[in-house]
Amino acid sequence: MKSTIMNKIILFNPRAVSGNNFRIPNSILQVAASIHDQFGYVIVDGNQEKDPWIKIQHYLDTGVFQYFGCTAMPGPQLKQAIPISKKIRKNYPQVVTIWGGYFAANQHKVVLQSDFVDFVINGPGDKSFPALLDALENNKPYEFIPNLIYKTVDNEIIKTNKETLLDQNSLPDLPYAKLNEFYPIKSYLKKTHLGKETIAYHSSMGCPFTCSFCAVVPIYEARWKGKSAQKIYKDIKFIKENYGGDAIEFHDNNFYVSEKRTVEFSKLIKREKMTWWGEGRIDTIDRYKDESLALMRESGCKMIFLGAESGNDSILKDIDKGGKQSGDQIRKFAARLKKFDIVPEYSFVLGFPGLSEAEVMGQIDAEIKFIKEIKEINPATEIIIYLYSPVPTEGSDLYKKITAAGFQFPQKLEDWLNPAWENFDLRKNPLTPWLTPQMVDKIKNFETVINARFPTATDPKVTHFQRKVMGTIAALRYQTGFYKFPYELKVLQKFWLRYRQPEVEGFAVENEV
Repeated sequence: MKSTIMNKIILFNPRAVSGNNFRIPNSILQVAASIHDQFGYVIVDGNQEKDPWIKIQHYLDTGVFQYFGCTAMPGPQLKQAIPISKKIRKNYPQVVTIWGGYFAANQHKVVLQSDFVDFVINGPGDKSFPALLDALENNKPYEFIPNLIYKTVDNEIIKTNKETLLDQNSLPDLPYAKLNEFYPIKSYLKKTHLGKETIAYHSSMGCPFTCSFCAVVPIYEARWKGKSAQKIYKDIKFIKENYGGDAIEFHDNNFYVSEKRTVEFSKLIKREKMTWWGEGRIDTIDRYKDESLALMRESGCKMIFLGAESGNDSILKDIDKGGKQSGDQIRKFAARLKKFDIVPEYSFVLGFPGLSEAEVMGQIDAEIKFIKEIKEINPATEIIIYLYSPVPTEGSDLYKKITAAGFQFPQKLEDWLNPAWENFDLRKNPLTPWLTPQMVDKIKNFETVINARFPTATDPKVTHFQRKVMGTIAALRYQTGFYKFPYELKVLQKFWLRYRQPEVEGFAVENEV
C-alpha cells in the first residue's frame, strides 16, 4: 500500500558515544525500513554531526518535514534528544515528535508530561510507526494502533495493546544504501579487538527471561523472535561485499537463545573468515554440546558477553535471574569456555539492596572474592563491573524493595540531564540510598585495581609492555586486597594507558578523540 503522506519525516539518532567509537545505527535503520518506499525521510546521526541541530533546523526550515522521530536510550543520548525535541516544540510547534527506545517506553510518563513529545512507540515500531504516520496525516483514528503510548487532551496517558513480536524474516531489509546517502557505511566499520572493520548487527528482538533489573523486560515481556541463520548470513555478506567488514558485533539482548540457529550460522559464516562476538546467558549456552562450542570457535566466535551478575545464589533468585544459573555454574562455565579458547566476558552487578548496611557490605565483599576466584579459574575472563542501578519492573519484589528504601526516579524529563543521572544510566553512579560512600568507594577502587592487574584485552591500543608494567604495579594490591586510594593506578590508566571502560564504550577504537 502506498501512503498518501506528503509531509516528510526526520529520523534522529542522538549521540550515544564519546569520540568516534560509534556503530551502524541499527535502531534508526529498523524504523527507516518500516517506512522505506512509503514515506519520504532523512536520517540525522548525532554521532556523525558536530552539531546535529544545524542539520535538523535546515530540514525543518524547508517546511516539508512534519514529523520528528527520535530514538531515546538512557544516558548520553538524552543530552541531545531532550534539548532538540524541546527546541523543535518551541520553534516548530506544528511538528509531531515521536520517541522510541526503551528509555521512552519505561519512562513514558515523564516523557509525555514534558509536553514536547507527542507519542511514544512502546517496543518495536515496524507496524505501529508507519500506521501512526498514516493516521496523523490522513486524519484517521490511532487509538487502536498497537505499541503506542500517548496523552489525551485531558492529560490521561493511554497505552494501547502490545503487538505480538513479528516474524523477523518477514520484515523488510534495512536500507543500508539510504543510510549511505547521508553517512558512508564505511565510517561505521571501526577497528576493534575483533577486527579492522567491525560490523554492528541486530539479529533478534527481546529475551525469553524476566530478570527484574533488566530494562527490556517491561517492553518484551519474556518474548523473543530471531532472524534465521540464513537471513543473518545474507545480510552480513551483503554488507561485507558492498561496504567492507571482517568482524561482527551482535547487539542482541540475547543472541544465543537457539543452539540450532547458532550452529547453522556458525557453519555459514565460517567460510567468510570473520571474527564475531555476541551477548548471551551462561545457563543457556552451558546447555550447548561441546561440538557446538567447538564449531562456534572455528567459525570466528572469539568472545561472549555473559551476565554473571552475582555469585550468590540467593541474590540471583531475588533479582529473578531465571533459568538455572548459579554461582557454581558460573565457575564451571568459565572453565569450560577456556577449553574452547572462547573468552568469557562476565559482567557483575554490585550493590543490590539489603536489610542492613552490614548485609550490603558483606555482599560486596563476597562478590569481590568470587570475581577473584573466577580469574583464578580462567585468567582470560574479562570482568565488567556495574553498580546496581534500579530499572526493575513495577510490581516486582525488587521494585518494592528499592522504593521502600527511598529510591525515586526524576519527576521531570529535563532532570535526566543532570550528570549524576547520566552516570546512573551508565551504571557508574547508583544514586541509591542504601549504598554508602564507603561502599561505592570500595567497589570503584576494586574495579581500578583489577583493571590495572588485568588490563582489558578488548583495547588494541594497549601494548604488551604496558599490560606487563600495569599488571606488575597492581599485583601487590590485588593479592593483598588493599584497594584503598589507588591513585597511582588511576593516573597511569588515564594518562598512560588512556584506559577505556568497555562497559561504557564497548570495544576499543584506535585513534579515538
